[in-house]
Amino acid sequence: MHPILDGIDLVAFDLDGTLIDSVPDLALAVDAALADLDLPAAGEARVRDWVGNGSLVLVERALRFAADADAGAGEADPATALRGGAVNPSLGATDAVPGIGPPLRAVPGASPDGASQAVDTTLLERAHSAFLAHYGRDPGAHTRLYPGVRECLDALRERGLPLALVTNKPFAFIAPLLEGLGLAEHFALCLGGDSLPEKKPHPAPLLHLASYFDLAPSRCLMVGDSRHDIAAGRAAGFRTLAVPYGYNHGEPVQASGPDGMVESLAELV
Repeated sequence: MHPILDGIDLVAFDLDGTLIDSVPDLALAVDAALADLDLPAAGEARVRDWVGNGSLVLVERALRFAADADAGAGEADPATALRGGAVNPSLGATDAVPGIGPPLRAVPGASPDGASQAVDTTLLERAHSAFLAHYGRDPGAHTRLYPGVRECLDALRERGLPLALVTNKPFAFIAPLLEGLGLAEHFALCLGGDSLPEKKPHPAPLLHLASYFDLAPSRCLMVGDSRHDIAAGRAAGFRTLAVPYGYNHGEPVQASGPDGMVESLAELV
């Protein structure tokens, strides 16, 4: 096995951008929700850059894009638009966590401290409900595993190493996705973004895992594709491993300082 697994008794994986490429289905649901409100579509390229902070923040970013488009601001560059500055309801402020680091760059129209411009609460609730309904019809229709993921999970499971899933995706969507991909039996515990009061980059979900399995955090590994995964792992005292192919708001995950990097999860085993 990879040296980063030495002394590790539990491996926690992020889901979107680490194990699966779910953006095609997420983008279809986002655009369908916007269409329900007679708002312009965002498109897959933009959605790919907005994923990572949970469904409510994803929809909020889409609404702010649509508002800018309706206001005649023109089409935002998907490489720079709305990167990570949205308010994260689970933290009550921006997506920064005290002691971990600043939020990603401020979005257009944001206040100087990086907090996003407010979105009408009623509109956000309507759009989010529509998104959940559209996405829930078939969340795995176009979602695929990244290369090397199945080989990695199968090998770790065969060796008796407990596996957990920690995602900011709503919990209700986890089981249908895992069942559709044939991975439902691989994880001893799954946590969604609404399973606990806090979500990544807050360390609470990872500390919950360590407590659940009665393990010291130092004997646990967090595997993810974004700065939120690395920040959560570091704050919880986990070892951290990153993959470079996922969703990190257009920024290289290496800049977050993970303990290790692999091009494919197959390298773990």
